[in-house]
Amino acid sequence: MALAHPSDRSEAAFSDAAWADVIRAMDRTYSELVTYQEKLETQNAELEDLRRFMSSVFESVSDVLIVVDRAHRVEQTGGSFDRLFNPRPDRHLGFLVDDLATELSRELIRASLEKVIETREFTTVEIEVVTRDGAAPLELSIAPRLNERNKSMGAVIVGRPVGELRRAYFELEASHKALKEAQGHLVRNEKLASLGRLLAGVAHELNNPISFVYANTHALEKYANRFETYFEAVQAGASRAELVALRRDLKLDRAVKNLRQAINGAKEGAERVRDIVEDLRRLSAEGSGEAVDFDLVTTTRTAADWVVRGTKTPVKIVFSEGARPVARGNPGHVQQIVMNLVQNAIDALGETADPRVTLRHETRGDRAVLIVSDNGPGISPEIVGSIFDPFFTTKPVGKGTGLGLSISHKIAQEHGGDLYYCKSDEGGSCFCLELPGGQSR
Repeated sequence: MALAHPSDRSEAAFSDAAWADVIRAMDRTYSELVTYQEKLETQNAELEDLRRFMSSVFESVSDVLIVVDRAHRVEQTGGSFDRLFNPRPDRHLGFLVDDLATELSRELIRASLEKVIETREFTTVEIEVVTRDGAAPLELSIAPRLNERNKSMGAVIVGRPVGELRRAYFELEASHKALKEAQGHLVRNEKLASLGRLLAGVAHELNNPISFVYANTHALEKYANRFETYFEAVQAGASRAELVALRRDLKLDRAVKNLRQAINGAKEGAERVRDIVEDLRRLSAEGSGEAVDFDLVTTTRTAADWVVRGTKTPVKIVFSEGARPVARGNPGHVQQIVMNLVQNAIDALGETADPRVTLRHETRGDRAVLIVSDNGPGISPEIVGSIFDPFFTTKPVGKGTGLGLSISHKIAQEHGGDLYYCKSDEGGSCFCLELPGGQSR
């Protein structure tokens, strides 16, 4: 049997070790390849999820999305592009975005894209495009598309159809106009309701002096007939005895005395009518001119008196003596505020025993102040925050529009003053009207 040479055994041993290293290296490489493959698959799945997410976002956007290169050729579309433009089967990506515009708008979109690509600044432009339903306005927001080196690669266009927006705006404007007209009707109804209460008071107030004048004119007519009978007898040449007897029968001596009383009564009634008309003239002052200084107490009394004249509620109006502030503003408009406050107080006193409304005047710094309070049930704390809201009312349906306090509050603010609810010492409602003070007289 031949023995192996020592060198042959060394080479065999070396070969086994080398193969073991190779196998181990291959195992490591294979393991790394598997790990790398797993990472690639994970990243590929993430990229696919991101692609689907971005695709769903692009498809869900209601605006038109268009990505163009520096030559204005479309690279990608999204959003509502297909719904708006009804793409042609023969037109694929790469067409000029100018083709979407009408002839009159093509130059505008070209110039806008050039400006954005060159200056890398955002811009907005409105053009007219050809949609599946014909020409329509489209508002474009154009932003530069930059690469990692901040070099301009094209632009991203977001288009928003403005036709629907304009139609919606016109509909909203029409609804707003209708609402304003409805509010105007309600305000006029509120004014007519106040006018109705005022006219009831005027009719009642004028009825007494006019009836007095009317009764005295009848007495004057009766006395005139007696004197005419007596003068006819004188002209006919009646004797002295006949005239004395006629004077006694006609009771002319008493008629002369009553004649003076009838004249004075008629004069007094006419003066009363004149005073009422003068109050009405002050109450109905338009007040569209400049603000004036006026006596707030006199204005308050005039307005409150007219409300009382027109109400059937037996209420006592108390004018608290004290300060006599001079306010600056429109006395006619301020009278409207006072009438609303007094009328609301009276309406709240329907079930109150010994109903009473108190009006007190104060001066607070440079402010003229009127406080109107009553001894009624008051206002619930839950609704105090809503009493100045338009159309808010606690009255039954048909008894009020809820505009009185809202209008009064607006008038007070227009005067540079304020109207707010305050705590009443009598337990009822209390409102405080503050106005800019005028020059004391």
